[in-house]
Amino acid sequence: MERMQIAIENLKAHGGRITHARKAVLQALVTAKTHVTAEDLLNIVQKQFPEVHISTVYRTLDALEKLGVVDHVHLGHGKAVYHLTDNSHQHIVCEMCSSVEEVPYQLFTELQSNLKEKYGFQMRMNHFAVIGKCRRCLKESGSTRPSSSTH
Repeated sequence: MERMQIAIENLKAHGGRITHARKAVLQALVTAKTHVTAEDLLNIVQKQFPEVHISTVYRTLDALEKLGVVDHVHLGHGKAVYHLTDNSHQHIVCEMCSSVEEVPYQLFTELQSNLKEKYGFQMRMNHFAVIGKCRRCLKESGSTRPSSSTH
């Protein structure tokens, strides 16, 4: 229940209203304990509130994201997934086995600083995952280094 209380306090701190839909979506995010799509959230919410429609979930997620309580990320070619912002992190996704790992956002601060300084570009790292090969797949493929692309 602690994460739920933190999410509600975060919502209040950013001037957000506490509605039934927002509480239901926040509770679904807390109970999911992983990254979930809007459809996953709808399935969780509808167990308690069967009348909730997918459009309500999307509007709620959009409002919660604008208030900084929820974030979405693209972990590859699939649908966006959502998670609470109480634990800032970046995602790395294996292009071979599709495993997802959360890594500290601070690992990318030097890259972010370099892009800002050299190119005047403000990077938003948390919107997309970093794609590559995980340790296990590198080992299984016999490769000692990640593949590189010349795109």
